[in-house]
Amino acid sequence: MTEDDLPASAGGESETGPHKGPVKHIYGRRKGRPLRAHRQRALEDLLPKLALETPAEGSRVDPVTLFGRDAPIWFEVGFGGGEHLADQAEQHPDVNLIGAEYFINGVASLLKHIEERDLANVRILQNDARLLLECLPDGVLERIFVLFADPWRKTRHTSRRFIQAETLALLARLMPAGAELRLASDHPKLIDWYDEVLPAHTTPQSPFELVWRQPLASFDRPADWPNTRYEQKGIAEGREPIYWLLRRRGS
Repeated sequence: MTEDDLPASAGGESETGPHKGPVKHIYGRRKGRPLRAHRQRALEDLLPKLALETPAEGSRVDPVTLFGRDAPIWFEVGFGGGEHLADQAEQHPDVNLIGAEYFINGVASLLKHIEERDLANVRILQNDARLLLECLPDGVLERIFVLFADPWRKTRHTSRRFIQAETLALLARLMPAGAELRLASDHPKLIDWYDEVLPAHTTPQSPFELVWRQPLASFDRPADWPNTRYEQKGIAEGREPIYWLLRRRGS
């Protein structure tokens, strides 16, 4: 999903999200084309069972209560159409997966996958991922995905990009030793941004180790790294993705 697909909308502390609570740092439209009847039904019937409430600022969330079981937690920031998240959930039924996505059409698409595959290990935050991440205890996320995020290509919008020094510090707090941070992008400006921001956080003294950075031409895709709709679209249009794997160092 690109910045051009999501025209800017008013965002800020005073907005109210779909599941009660503040919506901050949200930019872009909330809904696209009208939903088909079965997807609208899923939003009305299934989403309330899987949706996570936005926690109060400064609170702490017990991960076990989110799923009703104690299991490893993986988190996808901006899951787009939900294909990747659903594939991960299907491949790893022993893992709890949280997906954060504000775009209603993307949420509806993920719900379709959840229904068709009978997935019981997914929860959805229809809000800014950071509102939940900031409330989780240390060391609870064993894998984090930020795949083909909005590049926010205009210079004045770079602060809207998810990967920032502050965000990486937050993720480092949430990840135990050996946890993985997986990134991918096919947009030149976001690729340049990652290449500028990541080195300072992957030195021997930093929380993260850069395991590899691979272009599509030499990408040795792990078996549990399914592709996404936006990835396939970009490749078909001649864009070459770059993939990063970062690992949390031991403390």
